[in-house]
Amino acid sequence: MTSRRALILGGTGMLAGVAEELTSNGWHVVLPSRRYSPIAAVAGGPGAAARASLRRPGHRPDADEPGGRALWVEADWTQPVKLAEDAGRALDGPADLMVAWVHTAYRRPVFDAVASLLAGGAPVVDVRSHSSAGAPVEDLIPPLPGHPVQDVVLGYGPGSGRARWLTHAEIVEGVLTAVRRALAGRPPSSHHIGRSRP
Repeated sequence: MTSRRALILGGTGMLAGVAEELTSNGWHVVLPSRRYSPIAAVAGGPGAAARASLRRPGHRPDADEPGGRALWVEADWTQPVKLAEDAGRALDGPADLMVAWVHTAYRRPVFDAVASLLAGGAPVVDVRSHSSAGAPVEDLIPPLPGHPVQDVVLGYGPGSGRARWLTHAEIVEGVLTAVRRALAGRPPSSHHIGRSRP
C-alpha cells in the first residue's frame, strides 16, 4: 500500500504543525521552503507510541503500510520551475493534497509551476494573511482549475481590549480544520481565523 502524498509550500514555519499531523497519520509530506527545519514523524513524550498507532476513523491496519515521513526540499520562490522539479522528485508521484502559504508576489508563478504535481482533483488548502486582502483578486485565487480549494484567511486574535497576532497553535488548528474539510471532500469554502481588523 502506498502512503498518501502531500505537498506543503512554506511548511517548515507556521505550518510545521500541519506537516506533523499529516506524517503522524502516515502521509508522505514534501516541504519546499527556504529554511530547513526537521519535522518529526510522531512527536515524542508520554503516549508517543499510542499516538503513532492511531489513524483516521475507519482506518484498517495493513502490515505493509509505510509510516509517515516528511522530506524538506530547499526552495526559492523566485525559481518556481526548479522548486517544482525538486519537489516532484521528492514526492515520487502525484500529490493527493496541497497546503500552501506563499507570499502574494510569488503565488501565481509558484502555483503555475506546481500544478502538474497534483493528482487529478486533489484538494488545495490555500493560506494567506488578511493583509493580502488589498491585493488584486487574480493574485489571490489559485490558478488551479479542477482542484477544490479551502481558502484560509488569517486575521488577528482577540486580546484584552485590543487585537494581537494569532498564535502558532491558533494558525495550525485553523489550517488543520480546513485540511480536514478538504480531505473529507467538502465543497470549497473560505475560513477566516481571527478578526479581520486589529
